[in-house]
Amino acid sequence: MNLELRHLKVVCAIAETGSVTKAASLLGLAQPALTAQLQRIERTLGGPLFDRDRRGARPTALGELVLSRARVLLPAMKGLQDEAARLAGSGTDENVMTRYRIGAIGGPVIGGMVHRLSEAQPEAQITTHASYYVDELATMVLAGKLDYAQVGVCGDAIPSADYGLVWQTIAIDGVCVLMPDDHPAAKGVEVDLAELADEQWVAGTGDGCFGDCFAAACARNGFTPRRMLETDIRGCVDMVESGLALALCQPTFRPPAGLTHRPLQGAPLRWRQVLGWHPDSPAARVAPRLMGMAGEAYAEVVARNPLYIEWLEDYPQLGGAQLTAA
Repeated sequence: MNLELRHLKVVCAIAETGSVTKAASLLGLAQPALTAQLQRIERTLGGPLFDRDRRGARPTALGELVLSRARVLLPAMKGLQDEAARLAGSGTDENVMTRYRIGAIGGPVIGGMVHRLSEAQPEAQITTHASYYVDELATMVLAGKLDYAQVGVCGDAIPSADYGLVWQTIAIDGVCVLMPDDHPAAKGVEVDLAELADEQWVAGTGDGCFGDCFAAACARNGFTPRRMLETDIRGCVDMVESGLALALCQPTFRPPAGLTHRPLQGAPLRWRQVLGWHPDSPAARVAPRLMGMAGEAYAEVVARNPLYIEWLEDYPQLGGAQLTAA
């Protein structure tokens, strides 16, 4: 006889009730039939699983071994059946998937997306992958390792079409300068880049043309910037807090106590947040729903920055209103 899951259920029922008679009642079987089945199970496993007397049935050492395995296998099989049922049942709903794998460069928009997705589909499996590099995330989507990539790119650019992905715009923002609260440039609603010609600069690492675009913006304002340093977000914040540099950041960035940020006058640098997916993947049919969540997340985050909202009144082409295909 081959051991099956139903046999493990019998062993667990006897152990839980402490009696073959009670287990038979629990399982809806006749007591003699369950006794015969237990004997066949014991012959298959090579020894008795329970010591049985007038006080009930207690697991032997072999019985404890079988029970330890059964208590892992039975819930795992139940989970597999439930997951398979959800997957089969979701095939008729074009607005949901049971698994979402989202890559992101970082920032609060991805957090807002995941929060909304978790609330809408509590049973869905959601994983994220962080990278500073658009090319890496796009390659993973193309290879089927990610369903979506939520990234940022400089100015009016979009990620390379070489990947064959669809990219849609979540928002386009003016780049901001992160500085101490008491910095002279922090007095107004915006910052004149020309007044910061002598500053040291730091920005997050990544690929793309952002460094070149920053140098070009400085040239248009009559100066050549000191060498741009690149590090992670924590490093940028540390350097600004220490007074060693000013940082370039997004208006959605929440500065720690003692720091603030202001957009650059005239928006000489812009940052486009986009969501990408493969057009032939299951993620494509769910993409409009994810775009809606991304837009809501952006609106929620940017609302925390009333000075930026005020600044946007003079720049109607920026912000999150234009959710257009890129």
